Parts: sequence; structure tokens; C-alpha cells
Amino acid sequence: MGHSAPKIAVIDGIAEEIAALLGSMLLDTVDHADELSFTVDRDRLVEAMTALRDHAHYQQLMEVAGVDYPERLERFEVVYHLLSLTRNHRIRVKVSADEDTPVPSVTGLWPVAGWLEREVFDMYGVIFSGNGDLRRILTDYGFKGHPQRKDFPLTGHVELRYSEEEKRVVYEPVKLAQDFRSFDFMSPWEGAQYVLPGDEKVGQAPGAPTPAPAATPTPATAAPEAAPKGAPAADTPKTTDHAGKTGAGEGANAESVKTPPAKKPRATTAKAAESGDAAAKPKTVRKPKAPKGES
Repeated sequence: MGHSAPKIAVIDGIAEEIAALLGSMLLDTVDHADELSFTVDRDRLVEAMTALRDHAHYQQLMEVAGVDYPERLERFEVVYHLLSLTRNHRIRVKVSADEDTPVPSVTGLWPVAGWLEREVFDMYGVIFSGNGDLRRILTDYGFKGHPQRKDFPLTGHVELRYSEEEKRVVYEPVKLAQDFRSFDFMSPWEGAQYVLPGDEKVGQAPGAPTPAPAATPTPATAAPEAAPKGAPAADTPKTTDHAGKTGAGEGANAESVKTPPAKKPRATTAKAAESGDAAAKPKTVRKPKAPKGES
């Protein structure tokens, strides 16, 4: 099974052919990993592109990209990616520029370059002379700076939010509140162990020290746990299930199983015993006295 990427043909002698075609317009050639890059004179860019399109058969402009090298005198590189459909081959063409030096536009050769040059202008600030619509295309209208430059801050200069008072999106300077933030890069994989103020009071009641934990009851005084509803009966009976298991020791167990002495019947009076009537007579109930004047 072949590779999923399309196969790009390697043409022997193509670098020498293009070098001869460009002539004095060519400044440098790099052939690396079967990819050709040609650096040409910035002022003669349109002339070099016309020769590559008409005579070398690189018909399509696929992409225009920017690169920033702040340490260079001309810090920006504009890279053009060309494709030849008839040769099944790609090349790169590069020119250098700075912030104030414009690069000739190739919109007269490929109209699609208008959008691509606007993107490079928006991200890097490279000016293209001859582009009649050189406006920002990715950032907002009032955006300041160029985000793809190496010296552009990662946080930007302004931030936006929706204002409920003004009922619109407002722009404000970036505010990074890092008063409670602490960064530790010594152990990036495990993460930093931050100790925040107040963590030592976790679990302590406000205004008072943490109370001591309750003592664990001993087995002799521990109350038996009630079995949940529907659970089977335990193999060992509870202490209260048998009189001989009081839980207070062998002496208490022996005393609890002793048979209590039988109670003697109450003695009856001699008069009641002689008459054979042991039952006591019920007391007579007095009737309440009637008030005076009533019969």
C-alpha cells in the first residue's frame, strides 16, 4: 500500500534550469529534502514570477507566507509557493523586506494573491506596493500591531468584553491580575504544591481550636449495632438474648441464673380464717351530703 500523501516528482537538473532562466535575478538556491527554494531580487520579483509562470510552467500560486527573523537587518521573508501541473512539481520563491520597504505585488499575475498578501500584511506588517485593497483580513478593524511578529506580546495589548451598561462590545487594556498567582517551573510534570494562606485552619471551628475526638467505647460498654432491616440474624446472639450473658463478667452471669426464692402468701386474720372467708370485704362508699335546705 502506497503513502497517503501525493508523490512529488523529482526532476533531475531542474535547479540548474531555473537558475539559468532567472539569471541575475537569482540571489540564492537551496536544495534540501527534494525541495527547491530560490531567493530572488525583491525589486525584480514580478519579472522573476512571470518567467517562472510562462517559461518554467509553474502555473499556480498556492500560498504566500511570511517569516520573521528579528535579528536580521531585513527581518521579514515573503515566501511564494508555486505549483506546476504539467511537471507535477513545486518550488518556493523568497524575497526579503523590512517594515518600511514595500514588496511588489503579484496580483497582476495571480489575482488570488490579493487575499494572500493581505494576510501577510495583517500578521507581519509587510507592505505590498500595487495591491489596491491592502487591508487587514484576520484581525479587527482597530487592531494595533501584527500578531505573528516575534516581538508581539502573547497576551496582546487590548482585550474585549461585552458591557451590559453600554450594550456593546468594548475594548480595554489588558489586565493580568496575578496577585494570588505563583508559578513554579521546577517540576512541570507533577505540578507545583501550592500552600495558600489559611490552609492550616482547615477542619478547625472558627474562633476555637478543634475539639478532641470522642473516645472509642470499649467492648464491654459498647452498644450492639442494630442489624439493618431485612438482614439475616447473626450467628452469635446478643448479650440481652440470654439471662446468663450479662456482659459484666462470670460472677454477674452466675447470679443472674439463680432461681429467685418463692414469695410467701400473705397471712389472713384469725377471724377470717375461722369463718372460712379469706376474702376481704369491700369498703362501703359514702354518699355525699346534700346541701342545707334540700331534702
